[in-house]
Amino acid sequence: MSERDYKMAASLDEVPLGKTKSVTIDGQTILLCNSDGQIHAIAALCSHADEPLACGRIRLGWIACPAHGARFDLETGAPLTGPASEPIATYPVRIVDDMIEVAI
Repeated sequence: MSERDYKMAASLDEVPLGKTKSVTIDGQTILLCNSDGQIHAIAALCSHADEPLACGRIRLGWIACPAHGARFDLETGAPLTGPASEPIATYPVRIVDDMIEVAI
């Protein structure tokens, strides 16, 4: 992807280990997740019932929907457990000078 495809999302210190941060980029709400020191950018809503994932539990590369417990792989967006059966969107991330940039 070219330089212009990446948009500034947040600083690294805004997404502490095991936490999330919702950001809006080009009118799209994206959820930044810090799993074991790696930053991921995913769709902000669960694919099962459009529930927010922002308060979901993050562990070992997955996030759990706080509403129904569905787990999603943070790298691929694939559902790991039900009731979700559809993946969620994931977005490329890069870190530049302690700033998180996301390509949409």
